[in-house]
Amino acid sequence: MHIHILGICGTFMGGIAVLARQAGHKVTGSDTNVYPPMSTQLEEQGIDLMQGFDSAQLEPQPDQVVVGNVMTRGNEAVEYMLNKGIRYNSGPQWLAEHVLKDRWVLAVAGTHGKTTTSSLLAWILEYAGLNPGFLIGGVPANFGVSARLGEGPFFVVEADEYDTAFFDKRSKFVHYHPRTLIMNNLEFDHADIFEDLDAIKKQFHHLVRTVPGEGLLVVNGEEENLTDVLKQGCWTPKETFAEAKESDWRISNVTSDGRSFDVYLNNEKQGQVKGHMLGKHNRLNALAAIVAARHVGVPVAQSIDALAHFKGIKRRMEVCGEVKGVIVYDDFAHHPTAIKETLQGLRAAVGEAKIWAVLEPRSNTMRMGVHKQQLAASLMDADQVMLYQPENMDWDMQPVIDEVGNKAHLLNQLDAIVSLLGDQAKEGDHILVMSNGAFGGIHQKILDALG
Repeated sequence: MHIHILGICGTFMGGIAVLARQAGHKVTGSDTNVYPPMSTQLEEQGIDLMQGFDSAQLEPQPDQVVVGNVMTRGNEAVEYMLNKGIRYNSGPQWLAEHVLKDRWVLAVAGTHGKTTTSSLLAWILEYAGLNPGFLIGGVPANFGVSARLGEGPFFVVEADEYDTAFFDKRSKFVHYHPRTLIMNNLEFDHADIFEDLDAIKKQFHHLVRTVPGEGLLVVNGEEENLTDVLKQGCWTPKETFAEAKESDWRISNVTSDGRSFDVYLNNEKQGQVKGHMLGKHNRLNALAAIVAARHVGVPVAQSIDALAHFKGIKRRMEVCGEVKGVIVYDDFAHHPTAIKETLQGLRAAVGEAKIWAVLEPRSNTMRMGVHKQQLAASLMDADQVMLYQPENMDWDMQPVIDEVGNKAHLLNQLDAIVSLLGDQAKEGDHILVMSNGAFGGIHQKILDALG
């Protein structure tokens, strides 16, 4: 079968392309951002890529078009597809029908931590010899790819609440029908498609409705918004996890750097996780993965062993390089909660060392100014803050600078950020760059300036 993917270079749709190719299909695709590293990864899989969206790309007609949620009515390729009656569906629908329908699906949902928790869970299952399939919104270093079919019954999927396609406004995750569902957290986000928090809660409850009574809900016991979701109806056994309050599973005896901690089930110690990733959020991500893996038969001790061999994920506190004793990190944080937790985790690890926080407010929600009241507070653990304000921002970031104080800088040119860091960062400093995009390749520019 020839499958053509519209919007192929997004992480999710690129993963769909890889799975379709591994399943033996001929796969082509088009997008407006056909460039490395995604273009390179896809071409290595034998997938032909086309720049832009042209009706000629659909001739000769493919057997099926898979439509990414970036596509809209009025797009030339979309209009041609509809007018010619070419068979089409969405990425989540294709995944459900062609990959997930005969698998034990382990889904990871939540405003934050989906990629990390999915990566941890997939690695635990791999370490246990279960050879899982997975589709993750990032690239776990243990695998080097964001998606694979796998050979066992288990499939781990990052369950995103963003909408499915222009013709299906439900959240992507309602298509997945998991047997094991992790619910990490729930906050207001994606203001471009959700009117308010209740609208997101409604979608999460649609997801809960799809989990069988013989399945398992793994729920963050510290999240009141998830409690509200389950109050709407719950037909599946659940196990809660937490660090700061009593739950079925909990974390205790955290070391000063935050990297090691004990795991308890019903107040009985199960073991100690050692040398893990930074921050409370990542401790909870790891605990959720341990609980979900146990549901499919992986002993807790084996999961803990697996975590000791986890190598991290690209763009999640990834060390880009070190020059003259200055370490530069790349992180995907773009919501105030994620920004705050990432900085807290780094602070716990580096102590009194100087932290430079560099933030690109790139997400649609951030650009709309929805989180502007919470942004300053999320940055307080940094010693110096640099906010990048592009020309097309919908709001003025100066009030955030005023609230943070004299340690904050508002800059509208990447070169100005790079120059400032190159001049002022000293040995022992840590530069944390946060963005959910490429940020103009600023990471390497900073390293070059330091050198």
